[in-house]
Amino acid sequence: MLRNLPLVGLWAVFSVLAYAQDASKIIAMENAWNRAELQNDAKAVDMLLADDFILTTADHVLMNKADMLASVKDKSYRPDLLQSENMQVHSYGNTAIVTGVYHEKGKDKGVTWERRGRFTDTWVYVQGRWQCVASHFSVKAK
Repeated sequence: MLRNLPLVGLWAVFSVLAYAQDASKIIAMENAWNRAELQNDAKAVDMLLADDFILTTADHVLMNKADMLASVKDKSYRPDLLQSENMQVHSYGNTAIVTGVYHEKGKDKGVTWERRGRFTDTWVYVQGRWQCVASHFSVKAK
C-alpha cells in the first residue's frame, strides 16, 4: 500500500510522526524539569538547559543558567507541588515553543507560597538533543 502513496504523501506521514515523537519528548522533559526541581536536583536541570539559557520571571527578574541551578540547589526553596498542565508544543523546524498552565506551592525561606499562571518555554534541537534556551512565566492575578 505504501508504494501507492506519492512521495509527498510519505514525507507528510513521516513529518507528522517525527513531530509527534518530538512533542512527546519535549513534554516529558518539561515534566522531568518539574520533578528535578521538586527534588532539588540541579544536575538533572543542568542537562535540560542550554548554556545560554535565560529565564524571565513574573517579577521582571532575569536569571541565567547559573542563577537557575543555584536556585534549584538552594534547600531553603522547598516546592511541594510543581505541576504543568494543558501543555501544547508548537514546532518550527529545530525549535519548539511550549505553552501551558502551571500550579506550584511550597516554602521559600520558611514562607509558604502558592501561585498559578502561564508559561512559555523555548526549546531548540542542538547537537543531537533538545535544550531549553528561554523560559518565561506569568502569575495569574488573584
